[in-house]
This record gives sequence, structure tokens and C-alpha cells, in this order.
Amino acid sequence: MKTSNKPIVQHIVKQCKSQGIRHIVFSPGSRNAPFAIAFDNDPFFKTHIIHDERVAGFYALGIAQVLNEAVAVCCTSGSAVVNYFPAITEAFYRKIPLLVISADRPKNLINKGHGQTIMQDEIFGKHVKTFESFEDLNILQNTSIENCNSKMESLYQEPKGPVHFNIHLEEPLYETSIVDNDFIPKKNNISGNHSESIRELIKIINGKKTIVLCGQNSGTSELNNELVQFNKNTNVLVLNENTSGLCDTGYVNCIDRTLNAVPNEQNEAFIPEILITIGDAIVSKKIKAFFIQNPPEHHVSINHSNIGIDLFHCLGTHLKTNPIDFFSQINNSDPVRNTVNFEAKWKAIDLKAKDRIPQFFSTENSATDIQAFYLLNEYLNNDTVLHLANSSVVRYMQLFDPIKSVAYFANRGTSGIDGSMSTAVGSAIALPHKQHVFISGDVSFIYDSNAMWVRPFPKNLKIIIINNYGGSIFRIIDGAKTSEQLENYFEAHHQADVREIAKGFGFSTVEIEKLKDYENAVSHFLNSDKHQILIFKTDRIENPLALNRLFKHLNND
Repeated sequence: MKTSNKPIVQHIVKQCKSQGIRHIVFSPGSRNAPFAIAFDNDPFFKTHIIHDERVAGFYALGIAQVLNEAVAVCCTSGSAVVNYFPAITEAFYRKIPLLVISADRPKNLINKGHGQTIMQDEIFGKHVKTFESFEDLNILQNTSIENCNSKMESLYQEPKGPVHFNIHLEEPLYETSIVDNDFIPKKNNISGNHSESIRELIKIINGKKTIVLCGQNSGTSELNNELVQFNKNTNVLVLNENTSGLCDTGYVNCIDRTLNAVPNEQNEAFIPEILITIGDAIVSKKIKAFFIQNPPEHHVSINHSNIGIDLFHCLGTHLKTNPIDFFSQINNSDPVRNTVNFEAKWKAIDLKAKDRIPQFFSTENSATDIQAFYLLNEYLNNDTVLHLANSSVVRYMQLFDPIKSVAYFANRGTSGIDGSMSTAVGSAIALPHKQHVFISGDVSFIYDSNAMWVRPFPKNLKIIIINNYGGSIFRIIDGAKTSEQLENYFEAHHQADVREIAKGFGFSTVEIEKLKDYENAVSHFLNSDKHQILIFKTDRIENPLALNRLFKHLNND
């Protein structure tokens, strides 16, 4: 098999195969040519060519999140690697394994006036699990082999996350050689045993009023089954968000909608003695404020992080383990059940708020964001993969019960607006048999518009834009909404035409602005191949007023 003649390149490619890294996302350049030659000539790998490195980083993250496997990105030297930074920070905080392979000039040429040359070693700092710098030597040293192997294996060790290899390559860059292609992939599996720690926690939890709060990336079907079993206990309540990957009718799945209806004078009845958090980021600001103001007796954080996430300033125990093992062991321990009717208090409020949703929308007649999200939730097809951009989009969607057959994704690691569409494109490419829907605000869409440059663009991805001509979320945030700087500095109202931007990349769009057209437009768009982008034009002044009306209605005001 033909490959690059550089030993370090050959070994990194060999190790990628060993670790089962199949998808390699390239951005065009010269310094990374040896890797392009090596990966392209090996049929084991699926290569993707993405011009914009910022798009490429998020595109790779999108592949990794739906396939649940490591993905590599590879770029040339200079500022190219810096453009990976937003995606790398997102991968770090979401524990998604990305291997960053950045080509670089030889070390003796750094800071000597050569083009496309910056200080790339350790450029991502603490936002990668580990880093290694490699020299381009004719004979590969044992230390290089050992460092490459061990650090690539760490991609799969909990907590998972990005790893950076920076390779200083000498010219010539395009020379090739012939090697055997008989390497069998083998991926490491890492596990741990925390049975004794779990047994101690069972003693603390048993018989207590308990809330399990599920953050992003909590879920697998196995965990869901264990959590459903744990929840068969009136002492226990499960608070869930759609980004967790978990779903059951026994959970409270719309936290803000429910908390909004809890009378302030009754807060004490809703405070747990034990709070168990699993998964990563929590979207709800209301639940964060609730537990900071009303801390439980004991907060237990269960995840694969090296440190416990003390989000509510009351962390008592951090257990670095798989939540499946934790809940399985509790369920098998015959826990004390049904000593208090704690769950019923929450569920009664939740069901009351849920029942009032259709009543509100039967009389609400504004062409606003909340109307669009209500209809989108009503008409989403089963088995859709739904990608939510940040800011108001992901928050609005938390007000409606998740659909069990729909997979929900959002870049909540850093909660930035800078790569949501690119992530959705990568996911749609990786799962071509599924329908993918990406919902975005206008600012996030414009910011990441180079995602539409990807070719071939996945036909199984539909894009929905909520266009309120600015950062409308600031009209519903306390403090910002009353500031004199709201329009110029926070909302930053703009006149960019999202239709023309889409047209420039060759996309046809359909745009609606009258409420009477909303329902038919949503139904037709989700079940038609005619257009790939649907645009809702909403009233930026009316949007926060409609949301306030909804919350008042749910609160029976």
C-alpha cells in the first residue's frame, strides 16, 4: 500500500487504525500533505474535506457525537490550527474524543520569519486531555512510539476528550513509500470498580427525599432502564432535560415549565434531602437558582470527570464512575421505598402545567418564537435527530415534553453560537439513513454560515431559522432587557438577509411571517423535499411578551 515515507506519519496512521478511528476530517493545506497521502491511500479510513477549519472541528464533533467514537481532524500549519479552538473546547467539556493532528514546520524554523508559522506546541493548553510534539526523524524513536500509543489510548479513557498531536515536518512533504496493509484494529476498553464507594452512598441516600437531575449526555437505554427502576419510589423524583438522551413519562421533563408553577411560599416542600446529578451541562437557569437558594442536605455528583462539578455550591460527594453501575447497584440493594410522597408534589405541578399548554396556544395569536417552537414540537417526525442551536433555541425547546423517539443534541459544553450548524452537518453525514433537523436563531446561522459550504451537503438535513433580527434572548434575560445598551450591544439588531446568505450557497428557502401560515408551512416542510431551509420571521418586540404570557398562564395567573 502506498503511503507517506515519513515514519512518524506512518505510525500515527497505524495507531488511528488500531484505535478504530475511521473518520478523518481534513482541511486543505501543504504542510499536512503527508497525512493526506497516508490516510487517503488506506481504504480503512473515510476522509472528509472541509475548507474552513472552524467548520471542520465542529463537523468532526458532529460525527463523533452520533457514532459515539473518536474522530480525527488534520490541518496545515499556522492559524489553521487556531480555528479548531472553539470545537476543541466544546469537545473537552462534553467529553467527546477528538484527535487533533496539526502539521507544523520544524522546530528550528519557529519564530524565524517563515510564513504560516506560529507557536503550535501546547496551543490548546488545558482544554485537551494530553498533548505530544513529534519530530520528523528518519528512524522512529521508542519514546515517540510509546507516547503516541499511550496518548491516543487516552481518547477512550474516562473522562473522554480531545488529544492534540503537533508534528514538526521537514520538506519534502510529498514523497511516498510502500508498506504492508495487514494491521488488525483493536480498541482498548477501560473500566473501573467503585462498589465500596457506592455501598457507602446507599447508606446516605436510603429512605431520603431524592432528586436525580439529568444533564447532557447522561443517556443510554441501559441507564434509562436503571433510572426508571430507581424512580419506582415515591421518595424519588427524576428531573430531566431533552439533551440528556433519557426519556420516560415518569420523569419531570420540562424543568422550567414546572418550577415556574411552584408557589414561592411552598418552596420548602419541593427541596430534596439528597440531590444526585448525572451527565454534563444543565440548560435550566431556574433549577440552578433553585438549588443555590435552597441547597439539599447532600449533593452527589456522578460522572467521569476528574473533579466533581459543584454547580450549586453544596457538593458533598463526587463519584467518578458510570451512572449505570451506580443505579444498578442501588436497585439490587433492595432500597427503602415509599416512605414519603415527595414525587407526587412535583408531578402534580408538572401535570397541571402540561395540561395548560394547549389551552394557551388555542387563544394566543402572535407570530412569535414560542408559537414556532410549539408547532415544531407538534409536527416533528418520529426518529428525527434534532440539533438545537444555543441561546434562546435550546431554552425554548425545554418548555415542551421531549419525544421519546427523537434524539436531541446541542453544543452545551461551552454553549457558544459558533458551530451548531457545522455540528449538525457532520452528524447528518455520519447517519445518512436518519432525518436530521437543525433549529437555529438568525445570528447563530449567520455566524456559522460556512457550514453550507460543505460538499456534498447532506440532503437528509433540514434547517429551520427563527429570524428575529438579533440576539432576542437578551430581551428575556433579567438585567439585559432593561439596560440602555440592550439594542446596540446585547441584542445587536441587524439587517442581514438570511435568505440571500442561503441563496449564495445554492440553497432554496421558504419564508413565513404570518401566524396563519405557520402550521401548514411546518407540516409541509418537514415532509417535503422541495426546500431545505425554512425561515420564521418573528416579532422581536412581541417575543418576550408572548413568553411572559405563557408563564403567567401556566402559573394560573
